[in-house]
Amino acid sequence: MIKTRRPNLSRRSFLAGMGAVAAGIHFVPRHALAAEEAKLNFYNWDTYIGETTLDDFKKASGIAVKMDLYADNEELFAKLKEGNPGYDLIIPTNDFVERMVTAEMLVPIDHSLIPNMKNIDPNFLDADFDPGRKYSLPYMWGSIGIGYRKSKVDGVPDSWKWLYDSDKYSGRIALLADGGTVVGMGLKYKGHSLNSKDRALIKEIEAMVIKQKPHIKVFAEDNGQDLLASGEVDLTMEWNGDILQVMAEDDDIGYAVPKEGGLLWEDCMCIPKGGAHPMNAHKFINYILDGTAGAAIADYIQYATPNKAAKALLPDEYSKNPAIFPPDSVIAVSEAALYLGEDRQRVIDETWTRIQAA
Repeated sequence: MIKTRRPNLSRRSFLAGMGAVAAGIHFVPRHALAAEEAKLNFYNWDTYIGETTLDDFKKASGIAVKMDLYADNEELFAKLKEGNPGYDLIIPTNDFVERMVTAEMLVPIDHSLIPNMKNIDPNFLDADFDPGRKYSLPYMWGSIGIGYRKSKVDGVPDSWKWLYDSDKYSGRIALLADGGTVVGMGLKYKGHSLNSKDRALIKEIEAMVIKQKPHIKVFAEDNGQDLLASGEVDLTMEWNGDILQVMAEDDDIGYAVPKEGGLLWEDCMCIPKGGAHPMNAHKFINYILDGTAGAAIADYIQYATPNKAAKALLPDEYSKNPAIFPPDSVIAVSEAALYLGEDRQRVIDETWTRIQAA
């Protein structure tokens, strides 16, 4: 199901007139880049770009962007693992950046061609999954927690128990259709690291989810927020930005990260091996890291930007929203997913297959 973004025009109106050709957007000098045809093939998550970003970039640079969509990191990885069909820029999540680097699927980013790196929050200029940001630059970050309909549940869902280990909302629950996330949040609920490699613990989570399946309406293909908005479910595991979009037009929807902690993620801009337009990819990365362009993207998709220049242009309802920028207390009990090797990934894949088949 293709999600429909729900723009709040009044919130976005302050960006009117701040188009891509506005003052302050700087491009890499043309003489610094080898000649390439004015095209860019972009492989991105569904509806994960500004409303006019691609058109604005074309107006400013002359480069036409063709964007194809994928549903999850597994789909992205599988397609490129078989050989890059021609994509110049991709947006993998942190652990998949590391997985792709290990598999030699990415090319280094030339930082000298990205002057707008100066706009990146210093906290994002290095990363455990990519030391020195050799292969990736940050795009957006955030959390996974629980979206809920306030009028249909008793209070704030403060534990993963609500989704994993209770029949109170039977038939009104959605989990993400992603094995790694479902297992990881189950591990958090049981007091373990979401990155545990302990097969006995993973097996325990498998049994718990299978036992809970009669109470789960659906494993949602990244559309849990739509199911919540339409009233088909009352509780859903989802990305915070997706829930924020429906919260913007429905005061009865809330978002919470359970007390056991959640998943902190960072999506990154990377250049895959085999693309025909790597220099244009550098231009587009630099464009996205401009303050004005980055603000338009963040305001539209409602995820946390690592671009400090962009954040400074946005209103307090964005920059001080704890559902977008988690408080320290949430960050302290949450974790980022790590790439733990193909053996562990195989265990997760096999676990997920059994959960789906049960």
